[in-house]
Amino acid sequence: MRRFWDERAREDAFFFVDDRLTYRRPDLDSFWRGGEEALEILLGACGTALTGEDEVVEIGCGAGRMTRALAGRVRSVRALDVSSEMLDVARRMNPQLTNVDWLHGDGTTLAPVPGESADACVSHVVFQHIPDPEITLGYVREIGRVLRPGGWAAFQVSNDPGIHRPREEPRRAWGRRPRGRSHPAWLGAAVELESLRAAAADGRMAVERVTGEGTQFCLVLTRRTEAAADR
Repeated sequence: MRRFWDERAREDAFFFVDDRLTYRRPDLDSFWRGGEEALEILLGACGTALTGEDEVVEIGCGAGRMTRALAGRVRSVRALDVSSEMLDVARRMNPQLTNVDWLHGDGTTLAPVPGESADACVSHVVFQHIPDPEITLGYVREIGRVLRPGGWAAFQVSNDPGIHRPREEPRRAWGRRPRGRSHPAWLGAAVELESLRAAAADGRMAVERVTGEGTQFCLVLTRRTEAAADR
């Protein structure tokens, strides 16, 4: 996955974070506005909110689209990504974010983040690209590790196997099209909700809310409770 996302970052980091943009001709105002909108949708659907005292972990920060929105609301953000090239873009585009630590992840864990050090974890349009559901479930267990008791996580997974099948794309009018969109690291895989609930329990969390079940945009709220932490 690391090599794939490094290549996509060099090709067009903004498009591969938000493929509603015009390939290689991004509207950056729209890009950053999309981060604010995505965060609002995620928090609203999950029925939760951030505070100015929160220490947040973002999983799969990419070029920092949602990181910028997070940083304006919380005390600190640890923004994690498997791609060093994406992180380079994020740092270059967001030098003003003094409360953000950009962390290079290993692609399977939240290893740079200490246990019980986060008030919240967020992730959006990241897990849907992971081709092995077991890796996504491992991340869910890791979320439980890094959350403080009482902390919560709001994240998106795909719960629709149909959208992960390769499909033919029309050639763009100017003769170029994005690369890699039939690659497993782009197509990803769906996650079964029963498996997700079991992984959350392994991470000493309870699933409190699920919206969009059966769709690509299945939004999940989990919480690490005091009772679960004491098991």
